[in-house]
Amino acid sequence: MGGLGQRAYTVTRSSVEEIGEMMVLTGKTLVSAIRPPFPYGNEFVLQFLFAMRLCWFPMLLSTVAFGYEAPGLQAANFLVLFGALDRLGGFFVLASIREFAPFVDAIVVAGVAGTAITADLGARKIRDELDALVVMGVDPIKNLVVPRFLALMIVTGLFDIYALLFGIFGGVLATLVNHAPLGPFFATLANNAEPTDLWASVVKTTLFGAVIAIVCCYKGMNASGGAAGVGRAVNQAVVIAFLGIFAFNYTFTQVLLATHPAITTIAK
Repeated sequence: MGGLGQRAYTVTRSSVEEIGEMMVLTGKTLVSAIRPPFPYGNEFVLQFLFAMRLCWFPMLLSTVAFGYEAPGLQAANFLVLFGALDRLGGFFVLASIREFAPFVDAIVVAGVAGTAITADLGARKIRDELDALVVMGVDPIKNLVVPRFLALMIVTGLFDIYALLFGIFGGVLATLVNHAPLGPFFATLANNAEPTDLWASVVKTTLFGAVIAIVCCYKGMNASGGAAGVGRAVNQAVVIAFLGIFAFNYTFTQVLLATHPAITTIAK
């Protein structure tokens, strides 16, 4: 029992220390991003295009599949029981715009681009390239972390619009499969969608990108133990990024609903 308690204490202490170090890295990254000089322009463009190229197709498949299956077919089957299939569009405001599309967006970016960032920085770490940069007077945070941080934030925010469009397309497919007209779907969608829903979704996913970037850069820059250590860092980065996304989403949603109670009202 004592050994189990000691192990739990060690894991908890290690987790708290990692969270603290990630917060410190976040602060250093923000300061480096706004303090001149700005030598990371080319790296930012490369990372932005790299993430876009990797994520666009998995994002398309995932958002259509999730939109069609979870809030689409499942909700349609439920609404048919009450003869209210025309309310499916209003449900999509709650399910897809507020939650499903941002989640799918963040999960795809973390699982595809985030893992690539962790592996890249981890490989540089075990080859001592990061230490060599420090010796040469090059700041790894400004030149490596900042461009990846900014690129993932912008990519994740832009992909949210992409995810919303294809998620709603999944709802259109579910409506057509149930042989229902599309007019009521779009009417209830427009009646229930507020500008707050759109900007909150984009802001939330942009901040998801920040969480993913910090976690993946931190785990990559602290990888150890050769190639196996890089693999462990990648696995840990994905798990921690997902947990961070879930925790941040809960907090963001609670604050949004408390500050904008009007969006809790469902229009006819």
